[in-house]
Amino acid sequence: MAEKVQRGKPIPEEKKNLVVEIAKKIKESRTVLLASTKGLPASQFQKIKKSLRGKAEIIVAKKSIIVRAISTIEKGALQNLKKEIAADVALIFSKMEAFELASVLAENQSSAKAKAGDAAPHDIEVEPGPTELIPGPAISELGSVGLKIAVENGKLSIKQGATIVKEGEIIKANVASVMGKLNIFPMKVGFIPLAAYDSESDVVYTEIKIDKEGTLLELKDAVGKALGFAINLGYTVKETVKYFISKAGAEEKALENRLGGKKIEVEGEKNE
Repeated sequence: MAEKVQRGKPIPEEKKNLVVEIAKKIKESRTVLLASTKGLPASQFQKIKKSLRGKAEIIVAKKSIIVRAISTIEKGALQNLKKEIAADVALIFSKMEAFELASVLAENQSSAKAKAGDAAPHDIEVEPGPTELIPGPAISELGSVGLKIAVENGKLSIKQGATIVKEGEIIKANVASVMGKLNIFPMKVGFIPLAAYDSESDVVYTEIKIDKEGTLLELKDAVGKALGFAINLGYTVKETVKYFISKAGAEEKALENRLGGKKIEVEGEKNE
């Protein structure tokens, strides 16, 4: 019979109490959201915590403590949350629905400078236009990331923009430096949702990030494409009918010109 492995040191009472506290809050909450706190300054942590007062509670604990607390609760789907736990995480407990809570966290994120080694959260583009930079080393630095530069009124002006880093790419030191000089802040600082458990539906959501600005841009782009698509299909609605009438009028004039100015009679039209 195999012998039980004895733990070298007893588990401290404070850790036991934290396991009990986390388990209790899980049972009392509709949503348990796991969020990354990596790179989050203490000052902003406290600011966000204060803004969530009355809406959610936050507990920061080590992975082993969180896993132990979840393991004490007999709910099947909840156990899947353990697979999403990484270093530098916090548990956020709330009566709110999971995506509503994630949306609140997104609103409390702030923009930050990129550092060398960060992964670009999206394509980062630099548009043409004037800058506040003076001629000097900045000319070669901006040129090294693909920007075309000219000197105008004693300041550097970007004559031709470029995408200086693609989504998901690791940001190099020179690219991070250029973004800093141009006041481009692509990173988000705050609680980053990793996964959430909804006790009402007994489901763990892993795609929980909310990007309101990105979603709005995608929606605007989709609306623009939808109008063109409807016009190409000849689909008549109030948004497209003006275009069709205008096009018909232009085609009528063009045909009249080709006929030497002779008026085109429409079938059923009576001459007075």
